[in-house]
Formats: sequence, C-alpha cells, structure tokens
Amino acid sequence: MLESLMHAWERHLVSITKDRVVRPFEWGDAWMPADGHPPPANASSDPLSRITAYVDDVMTDTDAFYTPGPTSDYTRHAAAEDGSCMVTFPSALETPHPSNNTVYARLFTPRRNAHDRRAAVLVLPQWNADAGGHVGLCRLLTMGGMTALRLSLPYHDLRMPPELHRADYIVSANVMRTLQVCRQAVLDARRAIAWLHREGYERIGILGSSLGSCLSLLTTAHEPLIRAQALNHISPYFADVVWRGLSTAHVREGLDGHIDLDLLRQLWRPISPAWYLDRIRDRKTLLVYAKYDLTFPVDLSRKLVRQFTEQGVPFELKALSCGHYSIGKTPFKFLDGWILMSFLRRTLLGSAA
Repeated sequence: MLESLMHAWERHLVSITKDRVVRPFEWGDAWMPADGHPPPANASSDPLSRITAYVDDVMTDTDAFYTPGPTSDYTRHAAAEDGSCMVTFPSALETPHPSNNTVYARLFTPRRNAHDRRAAVLVLPQWNADAGGHVGLCRLLTMGGMTALRLSLPYHDLRMPPELHRADYIVSANVMRTLQVCRQAVLDARRAIAWLHREGYERIGILGSSLGSCLSLLTTAHEPLIRAQALNHISPYFADVVWRGLSTAHVREGLDGHIDLDLLRQLWRPISPAWYLDRIRDRKTLLVYAKYDLTFPVDLSRKLVRQFTEQGVPFELKALSCGHYSIGKTPFKFLDGWILMSFLRRTLLGSAA
C-alpha cells in the first residue's frame, strides 16, 4: 500500500516537468580530446570502434583522465546580502560553449568561528538544479560549523548556453559528450577543492545528490584531499540509471534502437562508481538511498551497497522511506539534510550533531 502511494507521488512529481526534450542519438566522437588520451594510431574510423578504443585507454589511467591542470586564476567576489559570495575560476576542460567554461561556486561560511579553517564541504547538486538548489543544505552545513562551497555543475544555471533551457548536455543520448561533460564536472570539483585547500581548510568533505552523488564518488576516488563523502541517491552504473530511471525516460527514448544497455554500460565505465570502490577504502562514506525511488531504481542502490560489502569498503548506510523527488518534500528533506550534515560534522569535526 505504502509503495503504491509513494510510486504514484513520484510519478506525479516527475510529470510536473513538461519541457523535457528527446534529443537524437549521437556517438559524439568529436568530443574525444587530444589531451593525453587520443585514440590509438591504428584505431578504426568507425565511431564506435574509436570510442571503444578511447574508453579502454582511459580506463588504464583514470588519474590522467580526472586530474586537472593547475591554476591560480581564482576570483573571490564581493559578499552578497546574505553573506555568501561567489568564487569563479576557469574550467580545466574547454567546451564549445564559452558560458560553460567558467566555473561558479557559491561560498557559505559559519557565522560563528567564521575564520575556522578546519572543515569545508564541496556540495554537488542534482541534475537540472537551478542556482538555488541545495542552498538550504549549505546553510545547514554552516549551522554545523562547516564551510560549504556549492558548485554549479557544467551546463547548469549561469553556465547554460542560450540554446538550452535544461542541462541536457551533461546527460543525453550523445554518448561521448555525456562522458566528457561528467568528466568536466569532476575536474571542476577538484579545482574547487584545490581552492579550499589553498584557503587553509584542513578537513575537506564532499556531498552529492543524484547525478551529484555519482560525480562526488568519482571525485573522491581521484582526489586525496577528500576525507569524507556523503552520497545521496546511489547506483553502481551510470548507464543503468539513464536506461531505467523515470526522470531519464526521454534520454532512453533517444538511445533506443541505436545502442543496447550492455554496450552503453561499457562505454560509460569511466563515469560509473562501480569501477572505483577500491580507491575509496581509506575515506569515510555515507550511502543514502530512497526505498521507493523510481529514478535511481532501488535494486541498483542495493546492488552498490552489496558491492561495498563484498569488496570490504567501509561505509555507513541510511535508507529513507520515500522516493527520489519526495526526498525534497517535507518531512523527508529535513530528515535527509540532518543525516547528511550529522555525518559530515562527525567525520570532519569529530563531534556529534
């Protein structure tokens, strides 16, 4: 009974968004950069063969794939009326859209102990979050004594080119563009963490929701400065969420007839958490999933939990009795926020919330 009610609520909440666009399938091989991961010299001119060779090469050295070049070009802007301020810097991956190549991160600091440099959390919101997404969560983190730096993901809010009204280019039926733009998000996150470290923060965590959760784990797996990660909505495979999720049915429609799930899973290995669990054994991890999630199907969430267990990777687990969208509604949003903040406060500051 409860499952039926929660699933009906989820479908209603998804149906409110009327402007999803079914975009055509593309291999997107033009998005393969010559930046240390060019396709092998003997690679076929066939797009699939070239992309397969490229992905195989990437998986031999994901550190190279996910390590940004150094930069000192950070600008901290004047504080807004609410006390937050914007930090901007260039993205480490240049895309064809100039607006997307500047990274925007909004900084929130605790009112008390404002100069405390012990703990900071990088916050990666969900797909299609607007500029206000996760701001309340950032304020909750500051109430827990931590600085929060909220990253705008590629092609979101101020980074969105004029031809878009949704952040379609980070998750779409264009295979290689999806891979590279998610990579860009990780590179941006690592540059944001480098700035926090330069500012003197000694204990750095990361918090991600939905797409931001996946990107957070990828960042943690390649960024040694991260001590703790709170992952809100989880799956081992990027492709399976896109293929089966309620929110990505329009993306699946663009993929149908051009590629199958097994091949898509192989091509999106570099952006799938399952391949990186051995790299996060020494970090504190919180996994949160929703029992009635139709966007991150719950069997996928439980599969990732099993993989953590089977591989002996330490973690804490919370399963909430709600869905993907209803987790943002009262009372679940307050419970979820408290769980995330409490974990990060305890692991970064050594205190119970």
